[in-house]
Parts: sequence; structure tokens; C-alpha cells
Amino acid sequence: MIPTLSRYIFRETCASWLAVTGVLLVILLTNQLAAVLGRAAEQGFPPGAVLELVALGTIQNVSVLLPVGLMLGVMLAFGRLYHDSEMTAVQACGVRSRYVYGPVLLLALVLAALVAVLTLHFAPQAAGDIQQLRQRAMQAGEFAPVVPGRFRSFGGSTVLYAESIDDSGELRKVFVKRARGDRHEVALADRARHEISADGQLHIVTLYDGERHEGVPGSAEFRILRFAENVIPIRVPTEISATPKVEAWSMAELLSANDPLARAELQWRFVAPLMVLLLAVLAVPLSKLRPRQGRYARMWMAIALYFIYFSLASTARVWLEKETVPVALGLWWVHALVVMVMLGILWLPRRLARWRHQVVGS
Repeated sequence: MIPTLSRYIFRETCASWLAVTGVLLVILLTNQLAAVLGRAAEQGFPPGAVLELVALGTIQNVSVLLPVGLMLGVMLAFGRLYHDSEMTAVQACGVRSRYVYGPVLLLALVLAALVAVLTLHFAPQAAGDIQQLRQRAMQAGEFAPVVPGRFRSFGGSTVLYAESIDDSGELRKVFVKRARGDRHEVALADRARHEISADGQLHIVTLYDGERHEGVPGSAEFRILRFAENVIPIRVPTEISATPKVEAWSMAELLSANDPLARAELQWRFVAPLMVLLLAVLAVPLSKLRPRQGRYARMWMAIALYFIYFSLASTARVWLEKETVPVALGLWWVHALVVMVMLGILWLPRRLARWRHQVVGS
């Protein structure tokens, strides 16, 4: 009977967890796609980079979903068991708590191991791949051809817009904005030509029959020049290099680094696996319903607890990065606080029940 009960609870919990995590994953993918498409449209990423960036971003962020997904799954599963009076029957039969908590803890251990592999190995790799892919996409976007009807940025300092392009490749109704220190130049021309130098390091925009406005924003000093031909050279970097972010560092690099950012990142990578374990155990007593109470009545408690836990961990990370708290305290005090809350929720009702029994008996 007992193994059958444990398998039943395990099956119900897994089904609820898969359903909740699936919904959360769809939301994550939608947000990732929207963010990547916006960045791709702004910086001219090639189409092939979009799906790869979405996939890598999902790998990097999916570990955030699994703790809350498991907690909500446990709450839904046990909420149904309490709502249908199945847990009441189990408790009336005197079934020990380990047969109820055991299946949940088993699933939580498996997911915690999975999340640990993601956060310690695959997520840093994905962060590094995202940074490299964005650099290559930005580099490819710098030398992509001009598209009519769309603003195009060159080197971060020049913006070009052409209303149309004729059959000879000449741009029509052209707008060019260029920043040169504090001075800004805005040029309007009826037509223009866009060429790339032989070494591939220089864009040459030649404007014909237009006028240029020069000045300092907020100042009355400006001038207007009319021209028959105006050549604008734009030099862009052939390679866009950047130092890898700390999120992309390997565990060996974090362990060997004596830096507040590295120490904070190292402890942060253990947050999600610990959240899986603690929130899963907390979800069991939180899902207990009173008679005639709806099965979703306590879902808000799970969501509020998750956001408080996550917010405290994020705050502790910032404090550790700024060396406001000692390294030994780090982020561990947040987990210790949640453990105390969990022990209080598990122990306090039994203590109150015994106290009431003693009062009634006396």
C-alpha cells in the first residue's frame, strides 16, 4: 500500500510539474524571441543568428524556471489531493510523513542535479556563445547592404536612411546623421551612393544635391551648408572584441579569481539548485487546504514566496559584489533564512496541536 501511495504522489507531482514548466517555458521562449528580434532589427543581425540566440538564451535562463515550476507543480498536485479529500484519507490511515515527502524529495533531488549541471556547466557556455555570436552578428551587420526604408547604423556614430534604391544602386531621398564629439551633423540629399573600400574597413557615402546642418545640441551655434557633392567616410572595426563577462567564466576561472564579482557569481550558481530543494519541500505544507477551500486558494503564497526568495538572493548578490557583506556570509544567509521558515512551517503546527491537546486535557 505504501509504495503504491508514493508512486501515486510521484506521478501526480510529475504531471503537474511538467504542465506548469511547459507553460513557463513557452512564456520564456516568447520573451526571448521578442528581445532577440528587437535587437536583430536594431543592429542588423543576420537571420540565421536569431534562432541560435533564442536557443542559447533559453539554456542560460531555464534554470530560473525549474524551481518555481516544481513548487507550483507540487502545490497543484497536493492541492487537488486535499481538495478531493484524498490526503485527508491518507492522514486518517496514519501514513507517516516520509511516504508523502519522499516522492517530492526524490523528484526535487533529480531536478536539483539537473539544474546544477545547467548552472555550473551549460549556462556559462551558453553565455559565452551568446557573447561571441552577438559580436559576429554585429560585425556582419556593419557590412550588410543598405536596405531602403530602414535606418542603418554604422560604427555606432553614423545613422543612414534611404527612402528607396534605384536599379543602378543609387540611394534616393537620403538622411544621414553623424556624431563627431559634441558636434552633430545632419545631412539631407536627393541621392547618394554607398560603397565599401577595397580593404573592407571603410564605408564611403557620397551625397549629391543636398544640405548639411552642423551644431552642438542645446547651443545656438550652428550652420547650414548646401553642397553639390559631399563625401562621408565611415570607418568601422573589422573585429568587435570584448572581454568575456563573468557569467561566461568557467568554474575553474571563478575558483581561481580573487574578485568580488567572481565570488558573487560563484555563489549565485548554487542558488537555483538549492531553491529547487527548499521550495519543493516548502510546497507540501503550504498546499494544505481547509475544508471547502478551493484547490488554487494558496497558489499566491507560493508565487510570493518564490519572488521574495529570488529578490533576497539577488540583493545578497549585489551586496557581495560591492563587498557590503563578508564572503563567508555571502548568499548563504538567504538559504538559511528560508530553511528557518521551512522548519517553522513544519514544526509550528505540530507544536500548536500538542499545546491545544494539553490545554483541553487539563
